Amino acid sequence: MKGQDWYQADEVAEEYEDVRFSGGGELIDRREKAAVLSALGPIEEGHRVLEVACGTGRFTTMLADRGADIVGLDISREMLEQGRAKAAKGGLSDTVEFVRGDASRLPFPDDYFDTVVAMRFFHLMDDPAPFLAELCRVSADQVFFDTFNGRSLRTLYTWLLPMGSRLYSEGQVAAMLREAGLTLADESHDFVLPYGFYRELPGPIAKPFRALDTLVGNTIPGDYIASVSYWDARVPLGGGREENGLADDGAADADS
Repeated sequence: MKGQDWYQADEVAEEYEDVRFSGGGELIDRREKAAVLSALGPIEEGHRVLEVACGTGRFTTMLADRGADIVGLDISREMLEQGRAKAAKGGLSDTVEFVRGDASRLPFPDDYFDTVVAMRFFHLMDDPAPFLAELCRVSADQVFFDTFNGRSLRTLYTWLLPMGSRLYSEGQVAAMLREAGLTLADESHDFVLPYGFYRELPGPIAKPFRALDTLVGNTIPGDYIASVSYWDARVPLGGGREENGLADDGAADADS
């Protein structure tokens, strides 16, 4: 995994949301949350969700507040502490669980969750296919995730990022889905101007750029050069795990 030590540093966890989601970054936060909510739709009571790489709990607490029975898993103890503080502040400590664990071997049985969400996760993967297969294993129905795109403006600066960033083509994502035994239900593409651009701008200045970005993004060429893609996939009825070599070998322990 790229930049694992950087990601788990205390100062990174403490500043994570302020650095990424203040000013123009608020537009990114808003769009990502809208993508997750759109994919999951109305959340019925008892709907079980796992968020892998939950970080500071942006999506975990949002979904818990909407009635999901949710677990947030992350490798970083420091990030999880931020998530627990956020849940406590929102009065959600009794409805969300944060678990420290390894996404390559999730500590849950097959089909344990209705939905698995993994945002800002796959750009950190050297070999993403086994991770997607593991997400598929623990989901009875839905796997939702995002990727950064290799044909976008993000290619101009991704090598500068301290944690690195893997970029994908649509063909690579399609191949991963097939290998994991998942079927693509929906996809969307956004942000012709990459995240790094918005984070450098104050909110009022970023908004006109976002309006133009959205206008261009709603065209076929805009879709093609979008920097971010959201993928909504489904586990086929019956799972097909044995046919895909995904039978459960048992669950690993986690530090909750």
